[in-house]
Parts: sequence; structure tokens; C-alpha cells
Amino acid sequence: MLDELEKKAGDYEERFASCSQGILLALQEHFNLGNAEVLKAATAMPGMALRGDTCGAVVAGIMALGLAFGRERADDFAAVTRTTSAARKLCKRFEAEFGGCNCRDVQHGIFGRSFNLTDPKEGMEFVKANAIKKCRRPSERAARITGELILEERRKNALPVLD
Repeated sequence: MLDELEKKAGDYEERFASCSQGILLALQEHFNLGNAEVLKAATAMPGMALRGDTCGAVVAGIMALGLAFGRERADDFAAVTRTTSAARKLCKRFEAEFGGCNCRDVQHGIFGRSFNLTDPKEGMEFVKANAIKKCRRPSERAARITGELILEERRKNALPVLD
């Protein structure tokens, strides 16, 4: 199940050229989370509007964790704790593999440099560096780690696993 999720996230990353939407859609389909409006909300998430900030793959993973077991009522602080704890685990595991959670850190690990994606010239250099293919791996890993965390939480709390 997780191998399929990982592959689908990578395929969607390449198809959409969007780490956030690719991973989120794969997680939505796999775990029956959210809807098209949620996917739409992830449009500008890669690198936080291409600024090099939080990687869209991490943002999408955190969004999926919130959809999976976030709070629905303002007073459900247990859900906040559960979701935030899982999000920190995602970040920690992603950082261990890619050197950070920021897009520019991930880029540096992959390309030996980071790109200013708000600059059209550097954006084209990013594309020419085969970024869509090379960014597949962080996308796949973020989806898999998120999937593992969702399954772990569902099993721990006797929630439906849906695998």
C-alpha cells in the first residue's frame, strides 16, 4: 500500500509540476481525505509561493495529517495535540533525509545550490536542471512518511485503516 502511495505521489509531482498538489492528491485518494477544494488550496504551497520556504511536500503532508485527524471543534485540544505531534514527526523524519524542511535546503541537497524560483531566469535554470524529475524523491518520501503516520495513528486509536 505505501509503495503504491509513494509511486503515485512521485507520478503526480511530475504530472502537475507541484510537490504540494501531487502529494496531497495521492494522500487524498489513498486515505479518502478532503475534496477538490482542499487540493485547490494547495496551489501556491510549493516553497510557500516559490519563495524557498517550507517545502510543498511537507506542507501537503501536514495538510493531510490535519484532514486525517485534525480538530473539527474549537475545544478539541486532543486533536490539536495529536495532529501537531504527527506533523513534528513528519518534519523531523523529512529533515533527517533531506537536510531541512525548506525548499531551498532540499534544492541544495539535490542540486548543490538553491534556485530563486520567483526569478524567471532562475526558474528556467531550475527546469533545465531536470527539477521535475529530481524533486520526485522528496515528494515520494513525504507522502510515504505521512502515510505511515496516518496508519500508525489510525491503528493506535482503532480508527479505520482503509488499506
